This record gives sequence, C-alpha cells and structure tokens, in this order.
Amino acid sequence: MFSQFTLCDSVDSAATAVAKRDTDLLILDLTGFEHLNQLAGVGALIRSRSGKPILLLCTYEHSAWLPELMAYGTFDYRICPVLNDELQQAVKQALTVPGDPAAAMQQTLLDKEKELRDLLGVQRSLQRALGGIDNINTMASQICLALCNFPGVRHTSLLHIKERGDLQLVAQEARNHLDLARLLQRRDRLLQSPLRDVFPPLMAVSRGEMVLLDAPEKSGDPELAMALHDRNVRMVLALPLRAEPGGPEIGAICLMFDRHVTFSREQFACFASLAQFVSFGLGMSELKHQNDALSGQLSQMSTVDAITGAANRRAGEDMLDNEIRRARRYGLPLAVLSFDVGSFHSSNDLYGSAVGDPVLRKIAETVMGRLRTSDMLARMRGEEFLIVATHTTAADAVRLAEKLRGAIAEADLPSAGYGATVSISLGVTQVAPDEGSAIVLDRLDAALHRAKRAGRNCIEVAA
Repeated sequence: MFSQFTLCDSVDSAATAVAKRDTDLLILDLTGFEHLNQLAGVGALIRSRSGKPILLLCTYEHSAWLPELMAYGTFDYRICPVLNDELQQAVKQALTVPGDPAAAMQQTLLDKEKELRDLLGVQRSLQRALGGIDNINTMASQICLALCNFPGVRHTSLLHIKERGDLQLVAQEARNHLDLARLLQRRDRLLQSPLRDVFPPLMAVSRGEMVLLDAPEKSGDPELAMALHDRNVRMVLALPLRAEPGGPEIGAICLMFDRHVTFSREQFACFASLAQFVSFGLGMSELKHQNDALSGQLSQMSTVDAITGAANRRAGEDMLDNEIRRARRYGLPLAVLSFDVGSFHSSNDLYGSAVGDPVLRKIAETVMGRLRTSDMLARMRGEEFLIVATHTTAADAVRLAEKLRGAIAEADLPSAGYGATVSISLGVTQVAPDEGSAIVLDRLDAALHRAKRAGRNCIEVAA
C-alpha cells in the first residue's frame, strides 16, 4: 500500500522525519502512553501538519485524549485494538484525494450544517427535560429520552451515585429492547459489577473521564460483546457527571449507537456540554430535595411539641381557627375536647422530667392512636392537651372522651418511680355556629376546671 514509509519510535523522531520531507499521511499510535501530560509533543506534531492527513490510533481506555488533541488540529482516528483490514481501510480513506475538491468541500459544509442541527435539537430537548427537577427519576427518564434524539442512538442510560457511593441505574431509554439492568445483573452497587473495568459507563465513573468504545468486541469481554451485538449496538460513548468542574463524579450518561460514528471536535464538545447540563440538573434536583427536607424539618419544629410528638399550642390554635371557619362555611358539626393529666405537676416536680416526659409521651401516643386522621391533638401547656374533632357532635365527643379516659386508665405507662395511677379529666364542647376560638376555649377551660374539682378522672360538658 505504501510506496515509502518511515517507522519512528518516538514523537521527537517522528517530528524530525516529517520536517525532512513531505509526508502524505502521518499515523500516530498512542498505544503505550499512560498519561495525557506525555502528549504535549504529539499536540505539537499535529499542529505542525496544518490540516494535512493524520490518522491517530488510541486505546478506548484513553479515548478521552481524542477531544484534548483535537484542540491542536484536525485528524482522523481509530480506537485500538485495530484489525488489519480496518487499518488498511482507514489509511486508504485518509489518502484518497477527492476528484472534485469544491464539491467535497461543499459536502463537508452540508455535513457540518446537519451535524449542528442535530446537536441543537438534542440540546433543546435536554433543556426541556431539565425543567422537571421536582422528581429526579422523571427528570432522568426525560433526559434519556432526549439523548435518544441523536442520530444513530438506540439506547441511553443515566447512572447516579447515591449515598455511600452506591452507583445506581436511575433511568434508561431503549429503542433496541436492551435492558441494562439485566445486562449488568443489577440496578444498584454497579461499581461492584465484574464489568467495572470494561463497560464504558462504569469506567467513566471510576476513571472520571470520557470513554469511547467503537466496537463491543474491543472491550475484551466476549459475553458483553455478544450481548451488545445481539441488540444491534456497534458503539458506546459514556461521559462522567460532576456537580462542579473538577469535583467528584456523581454518575454518568451512556449512549449506545447502531453504527460507527467518527466524532468531530464540535461533537465531542457538545457531548461534554450535555454532560454538564445533566450534572447541573441532578445537582439542582438534589439541592431542591434537601431544601424541601430542611423546610419540612423546620415546619415540624415550629408546629410539633418536641416532648410528646403532638402539635404545639400555636398549631393547635391555628387548626381550631381553620376548622371553625370550615364548619361554619359548610354547616358541619365540630367538637373540641380538653384534658389534663391528674396530679402530674406535683409528681413531675418530685421525680423530674426523666420520669415525667416519657409518661406524657406515652399518654399522647395513646390518645393519637384512638383519633382519626382528620383530628388533631395539641399540647397547650404543661400537662394540658386539646383535641379538635372534626365532623363530631357533642354526644359523639362525650363517647370519645369516655374511650380516651378508659384507654389512659388501662395504658401501660412508663411510670417507674412515679407511684400513682395516672388518670385524665376532660372537658367537652361542641362549637356553636357563631362562636370564635377564644370563646370556645374559655368555655372548654371552665368545663375542664369543673371536672378537676369534681375529683378528677371525670368528664364535664361545657354549657
């Protein structure tokens, strides 16, 4: 095939040989290089060619070097290992001179225009997908669907590192009936997969760089290659995801193609940009969920009594106001109960909160276990509680009070050292149509005091 060729064993000798005579094709084999910082001389050699044909051979483990070297100039490339027929075809293609250079240039411009349209279309689809940060799984599915719009892509997947470094398959979109979870035999703990060192998306996460596998058989795993070929996968591209440039990997996106595609510098840059978009979406979604969780915790802290788990006084009064307005609007019955734990204050002073707090907590749990989900228990002060019972008449409220009094009397309370039998006294009332919460609470308080004066463990209905 070659009328004359020179074999060089170093970048420096290759640069010298190229400088001495005109060279139709320069073939650069990067096999044996281990680090990108060793390639400065290769970059200079590419720049010195000024667009003349270059064929670069690179292992798929180091395919991330390709877009880095494209910054120095244009070249064709093949992923190693390369079969002889494949290499000969690549060399022949590189040496072919177009019969009509103007037509070839025009076709190149048309191809670039189509390439740009395809990339912009995928980018717009991905931007729409990133609008759904409220639900990370739904957003991930939309991301995979958007990436499938790229020509030749038959399968896309998104892998995300959850807590404790667990890499999970969050979403996938298949146009070739490939199930990645079945292929990897798991959906989580993917970095523990035996394919960690050969399957591009797992390599992208563990190595922290792009991985391009242009033929499944080049992975060196026959079973993986066969499984991918059976689903018409001819090429796999995987890119790591990072919450911030230079930060730790948070996952990867993976695109599987049904054809061989030689990517340009612009396409590599676009894929890197898409990976940044996805990383940003994941980061925003996680941040929103963290904010929502913190907001929920703050809301709970501001509305829940820390000792008993019941609502606090402010929340209880707010619910009473809301339920009074609702009952008045729809003509519904509404009852309110108040109870006090008998002799608790003096005993709590004697034995301390280490004994008293668990007793109050158990009483609150016992009461809440007998209320409906629409009812509310609130701790108003000390050992005094309020119950807002929706859709409840005075007669129903009295029956509820009897049930609660008996439940507390029979409850197995943590009263070691407390000594006395715990009982409750209750006041009960039904809200009148024209009453506000202040009047209701005053009537209820009077009824509760009558119950306590009557000897405790009693129920009094407010007049």
